[in-house]
Amino acid sequence: MNEATEIRKGEELDKTKLTTFIKNEMRLNIDSLHISQFAGGYSNLTYLLEINETIKWVLRKPPVGANIKSGHDMSREYHVLKALFPSYNKVPKPILFCNDLDILGSDFYIMEKVEGWILRSGTATDFLPAPDKMKQIFNVFTDNFVILHQLDIHDIGLSSLAVEPENYPERQIFGWTKRYFNSKTEDVASVENLAHWLAGHIPKTSGISLIHNDYKYDNLVLDLLSNDINAVLDWEMSTIGDPLMDVGSSLGYWVNADDPDWLKDINISPTTLPGNPSREELLHGYALRSGKDPGNGVFYFAYGMFKLAVIAQQIYARYKGGHTRNPKFANLHKVVDACGTMGMQAVVKKRLDTLF
Repeated sequence: MNEATEIRKGEELDKTKLTTFIKNEMRLNIDSLHISQFAGGYSNLTYLLEINETIKWVLRKPPVGANIKSGHDMSREYHVLKALFPSYNKVPKPILFCNDLDILGSDFYIMEKVEGWILRSGTATDFLPAPDKMKQIFNVFTDNFVILHQLDIHDIGLSSLAVEPENYPERQIFGWTKRYFNSKTEDVASVENLAHWLAGHIPKTSGISLIHNDYKYDNLVLDLLSNDINAVLDWEMSTIGDPLMDVGSSLGYWVNADDPDWLKDINISPTTLPGNPSREELLHGYALRSGKDPGNGVFYFAYGMFKLAVIAQQIYARYKGGHTRNPKFANLHKVVDACGTMGMQAVVKKRLDTLF
């Protein structure tokens, strides 16, 4: 589902200032503006703007109290969408960007709303795809992942995002480790052990490409009739880097049907639905389509789990600090430990599946 609901307390927008800004920038007569909020996501705040009951736009802005610059840089995300839109038809059309803090208190941007269906954890059973349909969705998911990694970064104008891409794996491990300790609220041995192992097993870069860094089912808007992807959302962490590290990020969200209940209960992603492959099958399916050697599969999965642990820890630290009131953040410390535990199990058993 892809529905917006009531705005959470403390995350309201100044409707008067926003209306005036849109009128002036877009030369648009606005008789009515209705604002609601999308519940999905754990990072940037996303709102639905319904203008004059006919125009539907989406507004993105950083959360209150955010200090994770690269993950909340609205200018960067808007720039990526503007560069991609002319040549990659699976992103929303960007409308405008605003860096005037007097409007909403932070940078923000607006894009067109893409209609379709988003497969999330907890989707009502009436809307769940049958196993055959799920297999088709997975195949489209993987095919598009490879297409994304094969885009020419120079042709689309995103080569400027590259910062030492040849050292991408090393920079990611040390960068996420630093972020973890900067946001640490309590000792989590599994995560710290995983950070130590990753630092000692960094592979060479497998290649250089545009990477999404958060590619998962609930960041895709699907067309269930054609089994195609209408749009890939949430480009906030996209950059130029190693495509297999991008696959590792996706593996971090991939829960198998035979994983422990305590992991499935976290509801990371709806990958346990019948028709989905296992993590090993995902990795090898990508490798078959892309021609990449997945020999360091355990490292990439461990990295994905570690990265997810750090993201959860950063959000949990904001929650404990009183910067967000979203109740779904209250138990994220359990996600941190679960991710560390899964990553270390893969390291010990030297495989991605059947870890317990």
